[in-house]
Amino acid sequence: MSGNVRDLQAYEVAPGVVGALPLSLCLQRELQTSGYGDVIQFAPMAGFDVLGGADADVAAVMSRNGLGGENPRDIGLDVLGGMLGSFTSSSTEPAALIVDFASRLVNRPDNLTPAEHVMFTQAQLACHTAQARPSGAARKPFYNTVIWIVERESDLPDWFTVDNPKLRSIPIAAPDSSTRRSLSRALLKALPDAPTAADDVMDKSARAFVNLTEGLLLTDMNAIAQLGRNEGLKVDQIADAVRRYKVGVTDDPWRMIDREKISGAEEFVRSRVKGQDHAVVHILDIVKRAVTGVGRSSTNGRPRGVAFLAGPTGVGKTELAKTITSLLFGDESAYIRFDMSEFSAEHADQRLIGAPPGYVGYDAGGELTNAIREKPFSVVLFDEIEKAHPRILDKFLQVLDDGVLTSGRGDRVYFSEAIILFTSNLGIYRTDASGARIQNVSSDETHEVVTAKVREEIDRHFKLTLNRPEILNRIGENVIVFDFIRPQIADAIFDSMVANLLESTRSIGFDISITDKAKTVLKEMCLRDLSNGGRGVRNMVEAHLANPLSRALFDTGEVGGTFRIEELSTGAVTSITLEREQQPS
Repeated sequence: MSGNVRDLQAYEVAPGVVGALPLSLCLQRELQTSGYGDVIQFAPMAGFDVLGGADADVAAVMSRNGLGGENPRDIGLDVLGGMLGSFTSSSTEPAALIVDFASRLVNRPDNLTPAEHVMFTQAQLACHTAQARPSGAARKPFYNTVIWIVERESDLPDWFTVDNPKLRSIPIAAPDSSTRRSLSRALLKALPDAPTAADDVMDKSARAFVNLTEGLLLTDMNAIAQLGRNEGLKVDQIADAVRRYKVGVTDDPWRMIDREKISGAEEFVRSRVKGQDHAVVHILDIVKRAVTGVGRSSTNGRPRGVAFLAGPTGVGKTELAKTITSLLFGDESAYIRFDMSEFSAEHADQRLIGAPPGYVGYDAGGELTNAIREKPFSVVLFDEIEKAHPRILDKFLQVLDDGVLTSGRGDRVYFSEAIILFTSNLGIYRTDASGARIQNVSSDETHEVVTAKVREEIDRHFKLTLNRPEILNRIGENVIVFDFIRPQIADAIFDSMVANLLESTRSIGFDISITDKAKTVLKEMCLRDLSNGGRGVRNMVEAHLANPLSRALFDTGEVGGTFRIEELSTGAVTSITLEREQQPS
């Protein structure tokens, strides 16, 4: 028997009553019901034990079934191998021997040690020489059966398992929805208010329990029910118990967020992301839905929010992600950022989810899956998503649809408590009929025209170029197109950057002011070209103010003082004229 052998199994413990039992107990009950007498279990390091016989004399049971009287407490390969022939040929009441953790009996099934080879040779001989004999009132034929419990069938030598007419392979699958449904009500009875819960509440909670545990084992469901009991949760709060179990965190940071802070956040966000009022309102709507849970179904684990931020470079897309992170978690560096230009190769998905088994670094896990396991409550930013290989984009389908991603190690990582943000420059340029890259939108057009053109190009890219319309469909109407930095917004950005730069000089002992004349010249130089957005303005402020100011202050030879920038001189490099201001006596 292989597969899901370490899980609890659904078993009818009484007429109409289904319980969750370990596989060994299910086998013991089923075998004895079918007419077997003794059911003996062997496990490495534990030796022999009798199932279903609390007061049984293990040595006596072993002796009458041809297993001798020696009960090894180590691996016991030689003892087990030597006993298999005498067990299968025993003429007493039919018995079954369950070899549990049989995968641990060998180190490498394709390269057996001499002791391992001898044991499986003895097992193969016993297998082919075993004879059935009638037993019971109906005189049905029985073998003394040996059941090997392994994680994978390949854990045993191929020459023992393949084309063996005396051996049957029984795979045990993970529990499907009907199996989970048969146990859901019984497990919910462990919650404190279950005895008094109404039938409709129990039915609704049981359905939610089944839907939310898709991909989990019965052991997980049992643990979730126990967690709910320990936490004092009610039956209709089973979804919260599932969430806590999946992400491994008992507290819910979304419920701890100060709602007054969110309600007054529009001014805070606009102070950092200028000229994008529509984007600010849209992203705050997503945040408010995440906090309130409006429209969030208890039967799925989709991320708390998803947004696709598109538009020209330097207009505040990444800054908006930082601002939202700062708003939610109090630290803008708390967001998880991936520069997707680093994932342009086909095999780069292994960096996100981890290398598959057998490859170098398999045990390390993936950057994305590890980050979400450590911080399930987070803002995840995938920057410049269009630069990623299409195979990488396929990984986002299950993230956006089910909120789950399976790592290379086989671990399921849940995104149900995260906000997922994508940024892209798609639609700003397009390819013409000749294959040349030309500008698709310009700052001379209104924001409505820019939005229409950008969205059209995004649709074309995902549907025709990538042939992956399903990704865009899962994002839905949360494609937010940022506007160009218009002149009046550029003025505000310029003033803010200059003020911040001069303020920062105070921390190093200099009190710097600037005359209106010098500031006018500086503004003309910095705002001459707005094609690179706010980032371009910042670069110009650094080139025409920060660099010449640091040069002039260094040349004074002083480590502090009060100065005024009188004028700026342009040329190959910009230079400034500083005047010392007298301190009032």
